[in-house]
Amino acid sequence: MTEPCIPLVKLHDLRGFLAAESLEASLDRQTAMTAGLVGADSCSIMLLSTGEGQDMRMSVYARHGADTLPETARKASVARGEGIAGYVLDSGESLLVGDLADSPFSRMARRDSDAAGSLMCAPIRIDGKIAGVVNAAARPPRPAFGETALRLLETAALFLGKSIQVQQLQRLLDSRFAQVALVQEARQKVGASVTTAYRNPEDVARILARSFFREMTKAGFESAQIVSAASELIGQLNAHLHDKKQAGVDRADSPKQ
Repeated sequence: MTEPCIPLVKLHDLRGFLAAESLEASLDRQTAMTAGLVGADSCSIMLLSTGEGQDMRMSVYARHGADTLPETARKASVARGEGIAGYVLDSGESLLVGDLADSPFSRMARRDSDAAGSLMCAPIRIDGKIAGVVNAAARPPRPAFGETALRLLETAALFLGKSIQVQQLQRLLDSRFAQVALVQEARQKVGASVTTAYRNPEDVARILARSFFREMTKAGFESAQIVSAASELIGQLNAHLHDKKQAGVDRADSPKQ
């Protein structure tokens, strides 16, 4: 059976990938758009978030679909070669599995129910470097994915990489302190060159923390005063987390229209 033709209008919809909004909201929307683009029941975006070099690990940043992941799976980090997404991260190549249950990859599924249906994965690249993986799954009675769907997923992955890079660069442009800290870090490691490729959030946070400490020390602050500043930062974080939690409660309690 030949694969049905995919209307080019679907590719036209990819222009919405670069809408101006927060990274979290952008990824949520893009995951839903990708699922619709390739005809998937569920879709997820995993990005490198912890570790360094070959030991970097990725975790789920956004997911769309009725098949919700367990809390442990949503928070789990995946290394190169671990599971199906880790296999794609390690190989750097897209993957198409028409029938997951009847393939060598079935043993890599997180749950037995995950092994039913069709699966695709594509690496997300930024400046030639892999920053994560986008996954799409289709379950019976939905038709299995074919080569056309895989090419569409690879196209979506290209747009995802550009969108993530734009979001990260925009955040850096909004913070003069972050710009200076990253430039200083780059000069210490690789001379005067500065890479614009994706930097995982944990790495950036450590760089900013080191720069924060150096700048306060150079400004003549004593240890006790630096500790006080760190305590203020923790206090601001706790207030922010409380506000987000309260906003979630308010949305849950609001009457449905």
